[in-house]
Amino acid sequence: MTYIAKPKFHHPKLATNTLGFTHRDYEGAVSTLCAGCGHDSISAAIIEACFELNLAPHRVAKLSGIGCSSKTPTYFLGQSHGFNSVHGRMPSVLTGANLANRDLIYFGVSGDGDSASIGLGQFAHSIRRGVNMVYIVENNGVYGLTKGQFSATADKGSQSKRGVANTDEPIDLASMAILLGASFVARGFSGDKAQLVPLIKAAIEHNGAAFLDVISPCVAFNNHPGSTKSYEYVREHNETVNSLDFMVLREPITAEYAPGTVEPVIQHDGSVINLRKLDDEYDLHDRSAAMRYIGEREKAGEVVTGLLYLDPEAIDLHAHLNTVEMPLNLLDDAALVPGSEALDKFNSSLR
Repeated sequence: MTYIAKPKFHHPKLATNTLGFTHRDYEGAVSTLCAGCGHDSISAAIIEACFELNLAPHRVAKLSGIGCSSKTPTYFLGQSHGFNSVHGRMPSVLTGANLANRDLIYFGVSGDGDSASIGLGQFAHSIRRGVNMVYIVENNGVYGLTKGQFSATADKGSQSKRGVANTDEPIDLASMAILLGASFVARGFSGDKAQLVPLIKAAIEHNGAAFLDVISPCVAFNNHPGSTKSYEYVREHNETVNSLDFMVLREPITAEYAPGTVEPVIQHDGSVINLRKLDDEYDLHDRSAAMRYIGEREKAGEVVTGLLYLDPEAIDLHAHLNTVEMPLNLLDDAALVPGSEALDKFNSSLR
């Protein structure tokens, strides 16, 4: 993967937060994703959320798996801790890191392929265990790194760039997260920064498993089979000596609409997503009602955005396991080796 560093100098009058940091201090490397990719908008929203919350970058640990989405931690919070795991295994790595050091703020960044397919089991168990984290799925319904095959979240009946219809039922990760016991569940759209930034800020402040399913359009696979300028047509009429792609520049897709309304959002390929933003009358503390509402709006062809479910009395994995409050790497010999008396007491409790 190409790594392009940004120049360190910046305008001396950039706005700062209470820690004295500018937005530049929360950025990472220059993105190598396709121009107009929704994932870059999510990175920008994370940067804005951390800036507004006055988080010191070194207090954040960001973990990811494999895929376009899992590349994005390179593009934000360059001064934070980071680990890129193998495909679908990010949740278990994050869980282990969280148990070892509860003092960090954990971002788990994944994609619909990474979390809804090979990593579905890991996603499920990290959610049900209540790991204190912000789990973000950048959801575009395709495998972007391997040329746009359907992912497990692709809607039934949707068509690929070849015109093939998806015949499989989709996995709704937001509904699944609610069912599995996530205490904070939200869905957003990468192009609606006004809604997405507050959702990320709320997820960071939440104690427990916070899950965000963010619809994020893929701009690389919207060319139709009938076009003579499509990638497929050019390859079929060209003597290929090596494999190259040219990604046409696209403008990011954005949307601004009021709570309680439905906004049709036209994608780059001409398809339409109907986004419904929750209003103030929605009861976000009713787990069963939340799942029912998501299903009802899905039947109506709408994607609900906003905070879908919140448990205000949630506890995290450390509370479930009654772990020590101090990070494990700070425990001294006295804490780790309490002596024979403590060992005898423990052994007696097991008899």
